[in-house]
Amino acid sequence: MKCPFCGCEESKVIDSRPTDEGERIRRRRECNSCRKRFTTYEIIENVPIIVVKKDKSREVFDRSKLFSGMLRACEKRPVSLDEIEKAVDLIETELQNSLDREVTSVHIGELAMDKLKDLDEVAYVRFASVYRQFKDINTFMDELAKLLSEKK
Repeated sequence: MKCPFCGCEESKVIDSRPTDEGERIRRRRECNSCRKRFTTYEIIENVPIIVVKKDKSREVFDRSKLFSGMLRACEKRPVSLDEIEKAVDLIETELQNSLDREVTSVHIGELAMDKLKDLDEVAYVRFASVYRQFKDINTFMDELAKLLSEKK
């Protein structure tokens, strides 16, 4: 942090405390060169994730859409809401931690299928059938065969 008095880039933090209901952190600093004190504020930068859809249109990532799609796939299956919530959390965290600010809907769908495969195979096949737009029973059977071969 650059000192506003002498321009030195070396300073030490003397005190830190949250402000604005935890939205910012106030840091009291002391310059290592001139010994003058100054205050800085640190805020979390929320950069939205942009989803590039199959038709090349773009929209802001909507966690609730992902959750509802996974919830629909898990309907009448022994998968708890907590498990679905954790899976969505993991996907969102992975997207936030990537350096890409734009991500394709295909990538998000693949991440969702990976999580569903671990949670419940029937839910996975349901999601995959809608997501990959199975055209006929043969496509469906191919996906089931892949799933069975992975289990062996």
